[in-house]
Amino acid sequence: MLTVLLSVLGALIGVVLITSLGVSPNTAVIGALVAMVIGRVPLRVLRGMRSPHRQNLVQSAVSGSTFAAANSLMTPIAVPFALGRTDLVWPMLGGAVIGLAVDSWVLYRVFDSRLLPASNAWPAGIAAAETIKAGDSGGRKAAVLGVSALVGLVGAAFKLPTSAAGVAFLGNIWALLMFGVGLLVAQYAPTVLHTDLSAAHVPHGLMIGAGLVALGQAIRLMRGGRGKRPDARGSGAGAEDAGADGAPAAPGAGAAGLPEPTVGTGRLRRGLLEGMGLFLVGALVVALTGGLMGGMAPAALVGWVALAGVAAVAHQLIVGLAAMHSGWFPAFAVTLIVLIVGLFLHIPTVPLALLVGYTASTGPAFADLGYDFKAGWLLRRDAVPWQPFELDGRRQQYIAQLLGFGVALVVVAVAWHSFFTDGRVPPVSKVYVTTITTGLDPDVMRTLLLWAIPGALIQLIGGSSRQLGVLLATGLLVATPQAGWMVLGALAVRYGYVRWRRRGARDAAERRRSDEEADNELSLVGAGLVAGSSLNDLGQLTKAL
Repeated sequence: MLTVLLSVLGALIGVVLITSLGVSPNTAVIGALVAMVIGRVPLRVLRGMRSPHRQNLVQSAVSGSTFAAANSLMTPIAVPFALGRTDLVWPMLGGAVIGLAVDSWVLYRVFDSRLLPASNAWPAGIAAAETIKAGDSGGRKAAVLGVSALVGLVGAAFKLPTSAAGVAFLGNIWALLMFGVGLLVAQYAPTVLHTDLSAAHVPHGLMIGAGLVALGQAIRLMRGGRGKRPDARGSGAGAEDAGADGAPAAPGAGAAGLPEPTVGTGRLRRGLLEGMGLFLVGALVVALTGGLMGGMAPAALVGWVALAGVAAVAHQLIVGLAAMHSGWFPAFAVTLIVLIVGLFLHIPTVPLALLVGYTASTGPAFADLGYDFKAGWLLRRDAVPWQPFELDGRRQQYIAQLLGFGVALVVVAVAWHSFFTDGRVPPVSKVYVTTITTGLDPDVMRTLLLWAIPGALIQLIGGSSRQLGVLLATGLLVATPQAGWMVLGALAVRYGYVRWRRRGARDAAERRRSDEEADNELSLVGAGLVAGSSLNDLGQLTKAL
């Protein structure tokens, strides 16, 4: 009952903010904080909420309902509405539900594989786990978390992207370095180069090239090809010595000190192939319920279904990989790339709108579930026996997320009509429809193909463990003012602090212990900054209302 009530709250917050301000807040940390407070209420019936694992389940459901309602359901169904085809809203909602369900199923199947290791960053997951652990243990950890959260809240209130600094203390240092460079270039290109890179579609071209290479790297891992061992957070001061995320390796750790993946290559392959098949089925359902069969030739219909299935898989993987390394996911930008490809292929208006809506339903839930699984993985890693407890806990989290998704569906089904008729349509959906109706400049495709080349090369150089090309394009597309300075400044502090902590270390073992302690302390600071920024996002609800 508690999970359902908080999920309703999360879904309402997501719907209000996405339709009014175009943002969806990170409610994972908020859910964790609320669950902790409830666990401290002196009532016998609520005493069980003091368990960090129950708090993790509530947090998973709340964040799932928020992202599902805002990104995976409300945004897709707004596309046909903004196009003036209100008769297609319900078919699009059905397709979005399928996309959301398949999205989460695939992540559940392939999380903690060589493609998406639990030992990698997933920064929002670290923030949620550290918040829960600090509330459970109290003392110095809770104090550090509280002070950091206050700094994050005050900074965000003054329009500073403090969550970007927090993520820089949590994520992969190489990926975040490239992300920060992209943010800075996007911020200063209009004044220094007198060029709006986004308007010129340069970041989109980079993302196309990097995304294609990232898909190739994913296929190589799926087929069992050899790849680099993931370097977890990639601490610049000796990542070769540190354990994953600066914490002791879980039972079953490999020689490199990183936990062995719980998902083998066979299950990874089956999970992605199952996802591809289910996405194709979902695309066929959208085509049939959306009336495309009567308006398209059989060959064109088959091509549309195939393109929709491939676009859904590509979208979820690119968004998931970016989220895993940086805590930011370029869902809007990658969907816009799919739209541009559709325009280049001269797909008619209505089929293109349904393609865009179906693609937009994938990705955010994939990333959000990864964050939640990461939080649970960190909270469960000291259990004995570890692997059975971890796998069962992950299954319970998946069930909690499904509950959150169900709540989100009910909220969206009830609320969409009153919101849309009141003119409260998600801004990103309006951008999609405007692009569809205005068409494609012939020079755009030439620019995309030209810039796809360096994007592909950068992605190849970084390899699958760092995703440099995808993160550079993400930074250029996100383009949040001052976020680049926040990311690079926090990375410099992180590097300097780790170096300072290991100044007296005499051998590799002491360096490893020093790096683990430094990473643990910085994780707590980063979690606090993210939590404070999330509280400020929640405060925007009054502005939206």
